[in-house]
Amino acid sequence: MRGTLAELEAVIAVAAKGGFRAAARDLSISSSALSQQIATLEARLGVRLFNRTTRSVTLSSAGEQFVAEVTPALSAIRRAIDQADEHRSEPSGTLRINTSVGAARMILAPLAVEYLRRYPAMQLEIVTEGALVDINAQGFDAGIRILESVPPDMISVPINRFIRPVIAGSPGYFKEKGIPKTPADLENHRCIRARMASGTIYRWEFERRGEAFTMDVPGTLMLDESDLILSAAREGAGLAYLNEWQVGEDLAAGRLVRVLEDWTAPYPGLCLYYPGRRHIPAKLRAFVELVREVRWD
Repeated sequence: MRGTLAELEAVIAVAAKGGFRAAARDLSISSSALSQQIATLEARLGVRLFNRTTRSVTLSSAGEQFVAEVTPALSAIRRAIDQADEHRSEPSGTLRINTSVGAARMILAPLAVEYLRRYPAMQLEIVTEGALVDINAQGFDAGIRILESVPPDMISVPINRFIRPVIAGSPGYFKEKGIPKTPADLENHRCIRARMASGTIYRWEFERRGEAFTMDVPGTLMLDESDLILSAAREGAGLAYLNEWQVGEDLAAGRLVRVLEDWTAPYPGLCLYYPGRRHIPAKLRAFVELVREVRWD
């Protein structure tokens, strides 16, 4: 073939939207990646499909003829894919998901392991990164993040409704420093600070009776991984700000004690998200169905 399916889809999208930026949003890829696809196809064909200026992008005469011929053919290909996929007895292939380390731990048993048990012909690859990535450009089928991090142009499916933050420390630490009654009391405590993947320092979030604010807490220990923060809190290094799922066993066993509970309100939980394609592959559709079955709350 003289043009890949992705390149042909790119031409149709740019022609329909009248520009690269709007077409890139529609295809859930970056403008630079879309521009590269078009340029590669034009080089392969040896003709210019678009006339570009700083203000507009319009089809050339060759481009108009190309789009007129390709559009019905692409529609037929999409229909054929949809029809063939419906006849598949079970998903097969590789499903690639991008998420954070903490989210991966939460979904490993109830979702990942169960998915592979149900669909033995599948392979599941979970890649963990602190920073949010363009899942489409990086070749992922889907991502899992907290709701507020999901790009607005993606389809999202809730996994759990809420995540509950917890401020906790060891019994030995509280014996030494006492129990904080309000967030202002943290100025006299050692807090284990967290550096985010973006490089910023996480500001602890508080909310009570309509009052909400963030606080850059004091502390001499800074870490960039939640398991390390949890371990440090167990050892009495200071107070940790984590989520209830991470510290539940330690709270139940008495290794950690929760404080300022009335100041830590729950926030929207994890979502599975994926591009709004016309066709959702069977492997992803099966994972979406499993997500809708499993709930933590």
